[in-house]
Amino acid sequence: METRMERAERLHKMGYNCAQSVVCAYCDAFDLDEETAFKMAEGFGSGMGLFEVCGALTGAFMLAGVMGSKGTAHPGETKGRTYQATRALGKAFQEKNGSYLCHELKGMTDGVVRRTCPGCIEDACRLIEEQLLENK
Repeated sequence: METRMERAERLHKMGYNCAQSVVCAYCDAFDLDEETAFKMAEGFGSGMGLFEVCGALTGAFMLAGVMGSKGTAHPGETKGRTYQATRALGKAFQEKNGSYLCHELKGMTDGVVRRTCPGCIEDACRLIEEQLLENK
């Protein structure tokens, strides 16, 4: 049976960007419509198209929001908890890779590649499993 991490890696090889790969691999666990998730995450690949925050990590942030938010019936009530979850994800990702910025991870700044896109997807999936799903 294919794990979610393996599914994310397969989706990336099919042409999904890093954010789409991560979010779509977890649609079943977060009760998300995959078509909507795919469309929503499209602008977040390649560090939001600007080589800024890693798309795979951004996908994990999106899932933290899905998990933590109480939705439009409770505006503002849960965002502090969601921000705490995203900070924890970002900190763990940065500790592992030395950065959470796409341009730094890919070596665009200094020529030192810290992590490949498949590696970033793997790391984001591990963090989702450890920090989001274990607490669900």
